[in-house]
Amino acid sequence: MDTILIATANSGKAAEYRQIFEEKGVLVKTLADLDENYVIDENGQTFEENALIKANTLMDALNIPVLADDSGLIVDFLHGAPGIHSARYAGDHDDEANKKKLLTKLQGVNIKDRTARFHCSIVVVRPGVLPLTVMGEVKGRILCKEQGSDGFGYDPLFYYPPLKKSFAELTMTEKNTISHRGRAVEKLQEVFDAWWQG
Repeated sequence: MDTILIATANSGKAAEYRQIFEEKGVLVKTLADLDENYVIDENGQTFEENALIKANTLMDALNIPVLADDSGLIVDFLHGAPGIHSARYAGDHDDEANKKKLLTKLQGVNIKDRTARFHCSIVVVRPGVLPLTVMGEVKGRILCKEQGSDGFGYDPLFYYPPLKKSFAELTMTEKNTISHRGRAVEKLQEVFDAWWQG
């Protein structure tokens, strides 16, 4: 059976990918399955560059196919911030501090000017083949205060107008259908088989 490494230790994300690849007869491993802890300096200027750095570093170390993604929140009023720094906007992976900083930066900004989008770039690499890259985005607005208790990161602040709910008020199925990662994964499924067998 072929194997692919998903460059994440997040069990929810891993389960999502496992569902896709195991149907194709591809065994999924994650960072949690590795004996060694790889420290990767994601110093790219874009989501795609960071995903590629992560994927290539692991592929070079392990000599197996690797899938990495990088995603974040782009707020128009803040000229694209927090962007590639979304997870570390107010400190290292501190969701509460990140949300608080975002609300502070947007204090007094009219709701119609609080447009934003979530972006996800997925990169898949394997030895001797050009990388496969797909991306997905979803547009919404930043709320003035948190709504909902599900999801993670900026989900309680990200309002999705078509469903009249924040991302933290969506079921997992609803979110996977319309989220930036869901859309990127959908595109990945359309092109993966040809790339994998090519």
